[in-house]
Amino acid sequence: MLISTEEVTVRYAETDQMGVVYHANYLVWCEIGRTSLIKELGFHYADMEKSGVLAPVTNVNVDYKHPARYGENIVIHTWIEKYNGFRVTYGYEIVNEAGRVCSKATSEHVCVDAETFRPVSIKKQFPDWHEAYEMNKKPEETVANQTQT
Repeated sequence: MLISTEEVTVRYAETDQMGVVYHANYLVWCEIGRTSLIKELGFHYADMEKSGVLAPVTNVNVDYKHPARYGENIVIHTWIEKYNGFRVTYGYEIVNEAGRVCSKATSEHVCVDAETFRPVSIKKQFPDWHEAYEMNKKPEETVANQTQT
């Protein structure tokens, strides 16, 4: 299982008056992590979009554990939580420089035709992506064990 790691310094514009990161910025950081993971796998979203396919978010879940603050360095860990040939769920963990988990999140995506928004099979349309996702996703027994607990 591949886990991508990306470091970001919390900018002033990402915080509220208390110097705490505004909740929506965690979603931006997830996108940074997701893009980094895809790049590490050897692909680019832009190439997918050029071929007429988009990957919109269909579900997102963020658990806020500890506030990230202005000036801190945070690390975004990103992996493929689940993948079935059509739908991808990415997992994220955002950790501050002290090692405290600030948030845990998932985002679910489905590939669609850019004009019709009808689902597209990643397995058929992008066999290289499919193979890379299958080889690098979280092992299914790990996902099953987490669901049971």
